[in-house]
Amino acid sequence: MNIDLQGKLRAVVRQYGRQMLFLFVVVLLVHDVFGTHGFLAMHRKQQEIQKVNAELDRLNKENATLEMDVKDLKTDPQTIRKIAREELGLARPGEVIIKLPVTVSPEPPTVKP
Repeated sequence: MNIDLQGKLRAVVRQYGRQMLFLFVVVLLVHDVFGTHGFLAMHRKQQEIQKVNAELDRLNKENATLEMDVKDLKTDPQTIRKIAREELGLARPGEVIIKLPVTVSPEPPTVKP
């Protein structure tokens, strides 16, 4: 009986072996392209990594600029005077500050059809 089963198995493998191998290869290729860790998923992750790296570079540049601003605020008297004049409206003794009103431009009339 065991010999008969082996013979039937060999016959099935001879008859359908190539199709089964082809199907197995196709399933592997589909999994490698569309699977959880496939080509498309890795491509999306690479794009995300590039976006995060670009954001990190932008934040590092902004951080460097802010560090320079802090350094200037701690050490440069000109920067401190400039901020005191522009943002706080302070003046030196004997100076007069004149503030002009901000003019608001009128909106153009809307034309109704």
